[in-house]
Amino acid sequence: MALVCKVLLRAAKIGSGSQFVQIPCKSQRWLCNDPSSFNPLLKKLLQLPTSLIKSTIDSEYRFAHNNPQFSWESLAAVLPSLPPEKARLVLEWKLEKMLKENEGDYDQYFYIMSLCAKIRNVSLAMHVFTSMEVHGIKPTTSIFNSFIHACLSSNDLLTALSLFEIMASSESYKPNEETYETFITGFSSLGYVDAMKSWYSAKKASGYCATLQTYDSLISGCSRSRDFDGVDRFYEEMTLKGMMPSETILENLLEGFCRRRRFNHVKEFLKSCLEAGQEISPKMAEKVVGLYLRHGKVEEMEDLLLTVVESGQDVAVLSHVNSGIITMYAALNRLDDVEYSVGRLLKQGLLFRCADDVEKVICCYFREEAYERLDLFLERIKGSHKLTKSTYDLLVAGYRRAGLSQRLHWVIKDMELAGVR
Repeated sequence: MALVCKVLLRAAKIGSGSQFVQIPCKSQRWLCNDPSSFNPLLKKLLQLPTSLIKSTIDSEYRFAHNNPQFSWESLAAVLPSLPPEKARLVLEWKLEKMLKENEGDYDQYFYIMSLCAKIRNVSLAMHVFTSMEVHGIKPTTSIFNSFIHACLSSNDLLTALSLFEIMASSESYKPNEETYETFITGFSSLGYVDAMKSWYSAKKASGYCATLQTYDSLISGCSRSRDFDGVDRFYEEMTLKGMMPSETILENLLEGFCRRRRFNHVKEFLKSCLEAGQEISPKMAEKVVGLYLRHGKVEEMEDLLLTVVESGQDVAVLSHVNSGIITMYAALNRLDDVEYSVGRLLKQGLLFRCADDVEKVICCYFREEAYERLDLFLERIKGSHKLTKSTYDLLVAGYRRAGLSQRLHWVIKDMELAGVR
């Protein structure tokens, strides 16, 4: 307990005089496209009330031989998809079990500590730290780093800084390269650009070199805070050292060009990526397409399509660019170009990305009062695109406004046959 008390006292001391300000913790999205549909264990934990989490896991554990899907590894794997309170209870169950069995394996505690960072729970990380001390397991630099990670993930800056001060004044668990990297990454994620840069300077002053991970964090942090001059500077510094940028770094660099409407830089950037054998990612394509759409750059969009086709880019990239071109022509009421682009899309074996893209084309037909051509368009995409309720509603409203009762009757009948209500 002595070391833990030291941590808390140091945090209080820092808190009384520190200029650091707590940043509101960003909400975390715990569920994505219902992962429980393919994980029975996760589904069970999601459905249970919190009061039954520990007893249910206990029961599952005792009879694990009857359920080969159950294991501690399987529990740890579902943590990110659980609500925070349930994730905490799962880790508490594991820690309580370890303490009951007088677990002395350092690696087990280290793993629990790292999971505390994933679920952003500082109090539980502190409990793990205390438990290690009670069991005579001496903390190491790695444990402190993991604890700091948990603090920064939870936006508890004061405790993170107090832990660093304790490390700096110790002999057994001095800060290492990973310690500085943890602070750089943590402040990058929180959007504290000045603090992030300060820790980068501190890392260099301690004799450690910047790694690709360092630059990834620095560039991501600058981009997130709209400090695009910082993005450019760190990117240049990285390339001068002969490092190959990651996909994330390239996406953030491109984000800066797009935000500042540097069209020539965007074009040169894409060209240099392809010359270096680097593929254009769907995110990069989305950024460039969005830039061109906002500023009506039709020719540039056509050039981009030619580039991605000739360089054999991913289908998702082709889809983004084609969609952007069709959307732009539709907005400009260039119906001939819309139809040509739709034909090109289908000839490439691609589909419309979403109902909204189809509806923009339909609106163009209505604005041009090209109803027979609209019929041909709908017939053309019939085999590859299933109309949604919103698309049917748009057609119904458009035909009704135009007074085309026969076409209105056909759409309503088709809607009923498709089972859309």
